[in-house]
Amino acid sequence: MDDIFVARLMTSDPITVAPDTLVEDAAGTMLDHEISSVLVTDDDGELAGILTSTDFVRIVAERRPKDETPVSAYMSTGLITATAQDAVGDVADAMLDNGVHHVPIVSEADGVIGIVTTTDLAAYVSQSRTPSPA
Repeated sequence: MDDIFVARLMTSDPITVAPDTLVEDAAGTMLDHEISSVLVTDDDGELAGILTSTDFVRIVAERRPKDETPVSAYMSTGLITATAQDAVGDVADAMLDNGVHHVPIVSEADGVIGIVTTTDLAAYVSQSRTPSPA
């Protein structure tokens, strides 16, 4: 997997929400786009965090009023990020080492430019495998 860069696997133009987006609205966005996470960005487009489908387990378990809870109350911060030029193998290793399923792809010039998920990695491995001889 070191033979290609993250740019080939990442989802470009990831769906983002603001930190003050209500969790109910974020959930609707995730359902509408059939995605398992949204990146949280500030007014300048800088990465502030991530909200994943796993976070919604906590939201439901804690029984917070969904119409009063902002995304910032549940988003993960201190994220592992990568650049479009990072090797896929390095990103996969970082995901395993840190127990994460989503890695935002950032650019110093453009901020958030994409996201790579374990689903993206699985699809890449599935497509690149050479079938065994019969």
